[in-house]
Amino acid sequence: MSEIDTSGGGGKHKGKKRGKKLSTRIDMTPMVDLAFLLVTFFMLATTLSKPSAMPVTMPDPTDIPKDQQNKAAASKALTLILGKDNKIFVYRYFLDKKPEVEETTFGEKNIRKLLLDKKAEITADFVPNVKDQSPIVLIKPTRDSKYKNMVDILDEMKVTNLKRFVVVDITKADLDYLTQKGLY
Repeated sequence: MSEIDTSGGGGKHKGKKRGKKLSTRIDMTPMVDLAFLLVTFFMLATTLSKPSAMPVTMPDPTDIPKDQQNKAAASKALTLILGKDNKIFVYRYFLDKKPEVEETTFGEKNIRKLLLDKKAEITADFVPNVKDQSPIVLIKPTRDSKYKNMVDILDEMKVTNLKRFVVVDITKADLDYLTQKGLY
C-alpha cells in the first residue's frame, strides 16, 4: 500500500520557519502481485498453436501375404525417384514395353500436372467393381535428394488428392537404369 512518511522534516531553526519535508514512499508489492497474476492467467488461458502434420497411414505388413505385398497393376503404377538438384525422375510403366523415364522438377506446371494427368488417365479407364480407381505412386528418394524434396512431394500428393502412395527405398536396379540412361 502507499504510505506517506511523515518522519524527518525540519527541526527547530532560528529565524525562518521551514515546512516539514514530506517524503513519499509507494509500496509496489500489490502491483507486482497483480503483474504475476496476469502473466499466470494468460499463460494458462492461452492455447499455443499446435503443430500440424500430414497424417501418413502405414499399412500393416501382416494383412497381405508376403509374396503379394509389392504387386500392383502396372498400368496404375507411377514411380517417382527424387534426385539431386530438385530433379524428379518419373517411371511410367506399360504392359508391353520397358518403362519410360522422364525428368521433371517441382512446380505446378511440372510434377503436379504430371500427377493430375495420371489421375485423369486412370479415372478415364473406369473399371466397374474395382474399389479404388486412383494411381499408385511409389516415391523413392536417393541419397542426393534433400529432405525438402520429400516434404514437397508429399505436399503434391495432398494437393492432387492422391491417396495411394508409398515411400520406399531406391533399389540398385533403379540407380543402374538411371545411370545407363545417363540421367543420374
